[in-house]
Amino acid sequence: MIPFYKAINNLTKEKLAPIYVLMGTEYYFIEQFKSTLSEKLGDDRESIDDYDLREMSIQDIMIDLETLPFFSERNIAYVENPMFLRATNERTTVTHDVAVFQRYIENPAPYSTLIVVAPYDKLDRRKKITKVLLDKAVVIDCQPIRGNELRKWLNEILKTYHISMTEEAKLRFEAEFGPNLHMLQKEIEKMAHYVGENGEVTESKLLEIMSTSVEQTAIELTDAVLLNDLKRAITIYKQLEKMNENPIGMIALLSYQFRMILQVKLISEKGYPLRQIQSQIKAHPYVVQKALERSRRYDTKSLYYIINELANTDHSIKSGQMDKGIAFELLLYRLMKQA
Repeated sequence: MIPFYKAINNLTKEKLAPIYVLMGTEYYFIEQFKSTLSEKLGDDRESIDDYDLREMSIQDIMIDLETLPFFSERNIAYVENPMFLRATNERTTVTHDVAVFQRYIENPAPYSTLIVVAPYDKLDRRKKITKVLLDKAVVIDCQPIRGNELRKWLNEILKTYHISMTEEAKLRFEAEFGPNLHMLQKEIEKMAHYVGENGEVTESKLLEIMSTSVEQTAIELTDAVLLNDLKRAITIYKQLEKMNENPIGMIALLSYQFRMILQVKLISEKGYPLRQIQSQIKAHPYVVQKALERSRRYDTKSLYYIINELANTDHSIKSGQMDKGIAFELLLYRLMKQA
Protein backbone atom coordinates (compact mmCIF):
# COMPACT_ATOMS: atom_id res chain seq x y z
CA MET A 1 0.00 0.00 0.00
CA ILE A 2 1.39 3.40 -1.02
CA PRO A 3 1.20 6.36 1.40
CA PHE A 4 -1.22 8.99 0.15
CA TYR A 5 1.27 11.85 -0.25
CA LYS A 6 3.59 9.64 -2.32
CA ALA A 7 0.70 8.42 -4.48
CA ILE A 8 -0.36 12.01 -5.25
CA ASN A 9 3.22 12.91 -6.18
CA ASN A 10 3.37 9.91 -8.52
CA LEU A 11 -0.02 10.77 -10.00
CA THR A 12 1.13 14.25 -11.02
CA LYS A 13 4.45 13.11 -12.52
CA GLU A 14 3.88 9.65 -13.98
CA LYS A 15 1.65 7.96 -16.52
CA LEU A 16 -1.70 6.75 -15.26
CA ALA A 17 -1.73 3.19 -13.99
CA PRO A 18 -4.33 0.75 -15.39
CA ILE A 19 -5.94 0.19 -11.97
CA TYR A 20 -6.00 2.10 -8.67
CA VAL A 21 -7.65 1.18 -5.37
CA LEU A 22 -8.44 4.01 -2.95
CA MET A 23 -8.68 2.11 0.31
CA GLY A 24 -9.82 3.77 3.52
CA THR A 25 -12.45 5.94 5.15
CA GLU A 26 -10.80 9.38 4.98
CA TYR A 27 -12.90 11.21 2.42
CA TYR A 28 -10.44 14.10 2.28
CA PHE A 29 -7.88 11.80 0.64
CA ILE A 30 -10.42 10.38 -1.81
CA GLU A 31 -11.54 13.87 -2.84
CA GLN A 32 -7.93 15.05 -3.14
CA PHE A 33 -7.11 12.15 -5.46
CA LYS A 34 -10.11 13.01 -7.64
CA SER A 35 -9.15 16.69 -7.73
CA THR A 36 -5.51 15.93 -8.63
CA LEU A 37 -6.53 13.52 -11.38
CA SER A 38 -8.98 16.05 -12.78
CA GLU A 39 -6.23 18.70 -12.94
CA LYS A 40 -3.88 16.23 -14.63
CA LEU A 41 -6.43 15.38 -17.31
CA GLY A 42 -7.26 19.01 -18.15
CA ASP A 43 -9.89 19.13 -20.90
CA ASP A 44 -10.03 15.32 -20.90
CA ARG A 45 -11.62 15.39 -17.44
CA GLU A 46 -14.94 15.23 -19.25
CA SER A 47 -14.11 11.61 -20.09
CA ILE A 48 -14.38 10.55 -16.44
CA ASP A 49 -17.29 8.21 -15.70
CA ASP A 50 -18.70 7.45 -12.24
CA TYR A 51 -20.30 4.08 -11.53
CA ASP A 52 -22.13 2.87 -8.44
CA LEU A 53 -22.03 -0.90 -7.97
CA ARG A 54 -25.34 -0.71 -6.13
CA GLU A 55 -26.91 0.30 -9.44
CA MET A 56 -24.72 -1.22 -12.18
CA SER A 57 -23.03 -4.60 -12.50
CA ILE A 58 -19.25 -4.91 -12.57
CA GLN A 59 -19.41 -6.92 -15.81
CA ASP A 60 -21.23 -4.08 -17.60
CA ILE A 61 -18.60 -1.61 -16.41
CA MET A 62 -15.85 -3.88 -17.75
CA ILE A 63 -17.51 -3.77 -21.18
CA ASP A 64 -17.32 0.04 -21.08
CA LEU A 65 -13.64 -0.05 -20.13
CA GLU A 66 -12.82 -2.50 -22.91
CA THR A 67 -14.49 -0.27 -25.50
CA LEU A 68 -12.11 2.06 -27.35
CA PRO A 69 -12.52 5.71 -26.24
CA PHE A 70 -14.04 8.02 -28.86
CA PHE A 71 -13.51 11.55 -27.55
CA SER A 72 -10.37 11.23 -25.41
CA GLU A 73 -7.14 9.27 -25.11
CA ARG A 74 -8.33 7.10 -22.23
CA ASN A 75 -11.44 5.78 -20.56
CA ILE A 76 -11.39 6.85 -16.89
CA ALA A 77 -13.83 5.19 -14.49
CA TYR A 78 -14.48 5.57 -10.78
CA VAL A 79 -16.21 2.49 -9.37
CA GLU A 80 -17.84 3.02 -5.98
CA ASN A 81 -19.24 0.62 -3.36
CA PRO A 82 -17.43 -2.65 -4.23
CA MET A 83 -19.25 -4.56 -1.48
CA PHE A 84 -18.15 -7.94 -2.85
CA LEU A 85 -14.61 -7.19 -1.65
CA ARG A 86 -15.78 -7.25 1.97
CA ALA A 87 -16.38 -10.19 4.30
CA THR A 88 -20.16 -9.75 4.14
CA ASN A 89 -21.95 -8.65 0.97
CA GLU A 90 -24.71 -6.07 1.34
CA ARG A 91 -28.12 -6.83 -0.12
CA THR A 92 -28.51 -5.44 -3.62
CA THR A 93 -30.67 -6.03 -6.66
CA VAL A 94 -27.56 -6.08 -8.89
CA THR A 95 -25.72 -9.35 -9.60
CA HIS A 96 -21.96 -9.05 -10.04
CA ASP A 97 -19.92 -11.53 -12.06
CA VAL A 98 -16.60 -11.23 -10.24
CA ALA A 99 -14.99 -13.75 -12.61
CA VAL A 100 -15.35 -11.17 -15.41
CA PHE A 101 -13.84 -8.54 -13.12
CA GLN A 102 -10.92 -10.82 -12.26
CA ARG A 103 -10.16 -11.47 -15.94
CA TYR A 104 -10.08 -7.72 -16.56
CA ILE A 105 -7.76 -7.12 -13.60
CA GLU A 106 -5.33 -9.71 -14.96
CA ASN A 107 -5.40 -8.18 -18.44
CA PRO A 108 -6.63 -4.54 -18.27
CA ALA A 109 -7.30 -2.49 -21.39
CA PRO A 110 -4.21 -0.38 -22.22
CA TYR A 111 -6.41 2.62 -23.05
CA SER A 112 -8.41 2.63 -19.78
CA THR A 113 -7.88 3.50 -16.12
CA LEU A 114 -10.09 2.00 -13.43
CA ILE A 115 -10.25 3.57 -9.95
CA VAL A 116 -11.93 1.38 -7.33
CA VAL A 117 -13.13 3.49 -4.39
CA ALA A 118 -13.26 1.26 -1.30
CA PRO A 119 -14.14 3.49 1.70
CA TYR A 120 -13.79 0.66 4.20
CA ASP A 121 -11.55 -0.06 7.18
CA LYS A 122 -10.52 -3.36 5.64
CA LEU A 123 -11.24 -5.78 2.80
CA ASP A 124 -11.65 -9.55 2.95
CA ARG A 125 -8.22 -10.73 1.85
CA ARG A 126 -9.36 -14.36 1.96
CA LYS A 127 -11.37 -13.81 -1.22
CA LYS A 128 -9.55 -14.55 -4.45
CA ILE A 129 -10.91 -11.43 -6.17
CA THR A 130 -9.56 -9.25 -3.36
CA LYS A 131 -6.13 -10.90 -3.47
CA VAL A 132 -5.86 -10.48 -7.24
CA LEU A 133 -7.02 -6.85 -7.15
CA LEU A 134 -4.62 -5.83 -4.37
CA ASP A 135 -1.76 -7.63 -6.13
CA LYS A 136 -2.29 -6.04 -9.55
CA ALA A 137 -3.54 -2.52 -8.65
CA VAL A 138 -1.82 0.55 -7.26
CA VAL A 139 -3.31 0.53 -3.75
CA ILE A 140 -3.40 3.95 -2.09
CA ASP A 141 -3.71 4.38 1.67
CA CYS A 142 -6.78 6.53 2.38
CA GLN A 143 -7.19 5.55 6.01
CA PRO A 144 -7.61 8.32 8.63
CA ILE A 145 -4.39 9.84 9.89
CA ARG A 146 -2.93 9.14 13.31
CA GLY A 147 -2.98 11.85 15.95
CA ASN A 148 0.75 12.57 15.64
CA GLU A 149 0.34 13.30 11.90
CA LEU A 150 -2.34 15.93 12.44
CA ARG A 151 -0.06 18.98 12.64
CA LYS A 152 1.71 18.10 9.38
CA TRP A 153 -1.60 17.88 7.49
CA LEU A 154 -3.00 20.99 9.18
CA ASN A 155 0.01 22.96 7.94
CA GLU A 156 -0.35 21.51 4.45
CA ILE A 157 -4.01 22.53 4.21
CA LEU A 158 -3.25 26.03 5.54
CA LYS A 159 -0.53 26.34 2.89
CA THR A 160 -3.00 25.31 0.19
CA TYR A 161 -5.31 28.19 1.15
CA HIS A 162 -2.41 30.69 1.57
CA ILE A 163 -3.19 31.54 5.18
CA SER A 164 -1.35 31.03 8.47
CA MET A 165 -2.43 30.24 12.02
CA THR A 166 -0.85 31.01 15.38
CA GLU A 167 0.26 28.16 17.62
CA GLU A 168 -2.54 28.89 20.11
CA ALA A 169 -5.13 28.79 17.34
CA LYS A 170 -3.71 25.52 15.98
CA LEU A 171 -3.95 23.87 19.38
CA ARG A 172 -7.54 24.99 19.81
CA PHE A 173 -8.42 23.97 16.24
CA GLU A 174 -6.85 20.51 16.65
CA ALA A 175 -8.67 20.04 19.93
CA GLU A 176 -12.06 20.76 18.40
CA PHE A 177 -11.77 18.83 15.15
CA GLY A 178 -9.24 16.07 15.79
CA PRO A 179 -7.68 14.07 12.94
CA ASN A 180 -10.65 14.50 10.60
CA LEU A 181 -9.10 16.03 7.49
CA HIS A 182 -12.40 16.44 5.68
CA MET A 183 -13.75 18.67 8.45
CA LEU A 184 -10.40 20.47 8.83
CA GLN A 185 -10.37 21.37 5.15
CA LYS A 186 -13.98 22.60 5.25
CA GLU A 187 -13.34 24.86 8.24
CA ILE A 188 -10.02 26.21 6.91
CA GLU A 189 -11.79 27.11 3.67
CA LYS A 190 -14.25 29.21 5.67
CA MET A 191 -11.37 30.88 7.55
CA ALA A 192 -9.56 31.69 4.29
CA HIS A 193 -12.64 33.60 3.12
CA TYR A 194 -12.72 35.43 6.46
CA VAL A 195 -9.06 36.50 6.78
CA GLY A 196 -8.22 36.74 3.06
CA GLU A 197 -5.08 35.64 1.20
CA ASN A 198 -1.93 35.69 3.37
CA GLY A 199 -4.09 36.43 6.41
CA GLU A 200 -3.35 35.04 9.88
CA VAL A 201 -5.84 33.24 12.10
CA THR A 202 -5.28 33.99 15.79
CA GLU A 203 -7.10 32.17 18.58
CA SER A 204 -9.43 35.16 19.06
CA LYS A 205 -10.21 35.24 15.32
CA LEU A 206 -10.74 31.49 15.36
CA LEU A 207 -13.29 31.78 18.18
CA GLU A 208 -14.91 34.73 16.42
CA ILE A 209 -15.25 32.78 13.17
CA MET A 210 -16.63 29.76 14.98
CA SER A 211 -19.07 31.85 17.02
CA THR A 212 -20.33 33.78 13.99
CA SER A 213 -20.87 30.51 12.14
CA VAL A 214 -23.39 29.58 14.87
CA GLU A 215 -25.39 26.81 13.21
CA GLN A 216 -23.06 26.48 10.24
CA THR A 217 -20.38 24.47 11.99
CA ALA A 218 -20.45 20.83 13.02
CA ILE A 219 -18.78 21.74 16.32
CA GLU A 220 -22.09 23.30 17.38
CA LEU A 221 -23.78 20.03 16.50
CA THR A 222 -21.35 18.13 18.73
CA ASP A 223 -22.03 20.47 21.64
CA ALA A 224 -25.79 20.13 21.14
CA VAL A 225 -25.51 16.33 21.31
CA LEU A 226 -23.32 16.52 24.40
CA LEU A 227 -25.85 18.85 26.06
CA ASN A 228 -28.73 16.52 25.10
CA ASP A 229 -30.42 19.34 23.17
CA LEU A 230 -32.27 17.43 20.43
CA LYS A 231 -34.14 20.45 19.05
CA ARG A 232 -30.91 22.40 18.60
CA ALA A 233 -29.10 19.36 17.16
CA ILE A 234 -31.79 18.84 14.50
CA THR A 235 -31.85 22.57 13.67
CA ILE A 236 -28.06 22.66 13.24
CA TYR A 237 -28.11 19.50 11.16
CA LYS A 238 -30.75 20.97 8.83
CA GLN A 239 -28.61 24.07 8.38
CA LEU A 240 -25.56 21.93 7.61
CA GLU A 241 -27.63 19.86 5.19
CA LYS A 242 -28.57 23.01 3.24
CA MET A 243 -24.85 23.77 2.95
CA ASN A 244 -24.25 20.27 1.52
CA GLU A 245 -22.22 19.18 4.52
CA ASN A 246 -21.67 15.43 4.43
CA PRO A 247 -23.22 13.44 7.32
CA ILE A 248 -20.22 11.08 7.14
CA GLY A 249 -17.94 13.96 8.10
CA MET A 250 -20.23 14.86 10.99
CA ILE A 251 -20.25 11.25 12.18
CA ALA A 252 -16.45 11.21 12.07
CA LEU A 253 -16.33 14.36 14.19
CA LEU A 254 -18.77 12.97 16.76
CA SER A 255 -16.85 9.68 16.84
CA TYR A 256 -13.59 11.48 17.59
CA GLN A 257 -15.16 13.46 20.42
CA PHE A 258 -16.83 10.46 22.07
CA ARG A 259 -13.77 8.19 21.71
CA MET A 260 -11.71 10.87 23.44
CA ILE A 261 -14.31 11.18 26.21
CA LEU A 262 -14.28 7.41 26.73
CA GLN A 263 -10.46 7.23 26.83
CA VAL A 264 -10.26 10.00 29.40
CA LYS A 265 -13.05 8.51 31.52
CA LEU A 266 -11.46 5.05 31.65
CA ILE A 267 -8.11 6.47 32.75
CA SER A 268 -9.56 9.01 35.20
CA GLU A 269 -11.56 6.24 36.91
CA LYS A 270 -8.22 4.63 37.83
CA GLY A 271 -7.46 7.73 39.88
CA TYR A 272 -4.93 9.37 37.57
CA PRO A 273 -4.62 13.18 37.71
CA LEU A 274 -5.11 15.39 34.65
CA ARG A 275 -1.40 15.61 33.80
CA GLN A 276 -0.95 11.82 33.77
CA ILE A 277 -4.10 11.36 31.67
CA GLN A 278 -2.72 13.83 29.16
CA SER A 279 0.62 12.01 29.15
CA GLN A 280 -0.99 8.62 28.48
CA ILE A 281 -3.30 9.85 25.73
CA LYS A 282 -0.60 12.12 24.27
CA ALA A 283 -3.12 14.89 23.62
CA HIS A 284 -3.03 18.60 24.35
CA PRO A 285 -4.15 19.56 27.90
CA TYR A 286 -7.10 21.54 26.49
CA VAL A 287 -8.37 18.42 24.72
CA VAL A 288 -8.07 16.29 27.85
CA GLN A 289 -9.62 18.94 30.12
CA LYS A 290 -12.59 19.32 27.77
CA ALA A 291 -13.06 15.55 27.53
CA LEU A 292 -12.83 15.17 31.31
CA GLU A 293 -15.58 17.75 31.83
CA ARG A 294 -17.78 16.05 29.23
CA SER A 295 -17.12 12.56 30.62
CA ARG A 296 -19.00 13.39 33.83
CA ARG A 297 -22.25 13.39 31.83
CA TYR A 298 -21.96 9.71 30.85
CA ASP A 299 -21.31 6.30 32.32
CA THR A 300 -18.96 3.92 30.51
CA LYS A 301 -21.76 1.70 29.19
CA SER A 302 -23.47 4.69 27.55
CA LEU A 303 -20.24 5.79 25.88
CA TYR A 304 -19.64 2.33 24.41
CA TYR A 305 -23.23 2.33 23.15
CA ILE A 306 -22.83 5.76 21.52
CA ILE A 307 -19.56 4.83 19.79
CA ASN A 308 -21.16 1.62 18.51
CA GLU A 309 -24.19 3.53 17.19
CA LEU A 310 -21.92 5.98 15.37
CA ALA A 311 -20.00 3.11 13.74
CA ASN A 312 -23.22 1.31 12.72
CA THR A 313 -24.70 4.46 11.18
CA ASP A 314 -21.48 5.18 9.32
CA HIS A 315 -21.57 1.65 7.89
CA SER A 316 -25.27 1.90 6.97
CA ILE A 317 -24.68 5.10 4.99
CA LYS A 318 -21.49 3.96 3.24
CA SER A 319 -22.98 0.60 2.28
CA GLY A 320 -26.15 2.22 0.93
CA GLN A 321 -28.48 0.48 3.39
CA MET A 322 -30.09 3.76 4.44
CA ASP A 323 -30.56 7.27 3.11
CA LYS A 324 -27.86 9.37 4.76
CA GLY A 325 -30.27 12.08 5.94
CA ILE A 326 -32.72 9.68 7.56
CA ALA A 327 -29.88 7.62 9.05
CA PHE A 328 -28.30 10.68 10.64
CA GLU A 329 -31.53 11.99 12.15
CA LEU A 330 -32.29 8.57 13.64
CA LEU A 331 -28.76 8.53 15.03
CA LEU A 332 -29.35 11.85 16.80
CA TYR A 333 -32.51 10.49 18.46
CA ARG A 334 -30.64 7.40 19.68
CA LEU A 335 -27.70 9.42 21.00
CA MET A 336 -30.00 11.69 22.99
CA LYS A 337 -31.43 8.69 24.84
CA GLN A 338 -27.99 7.99 26.30
CA ALA A 339 -27.11 11.53 27.39
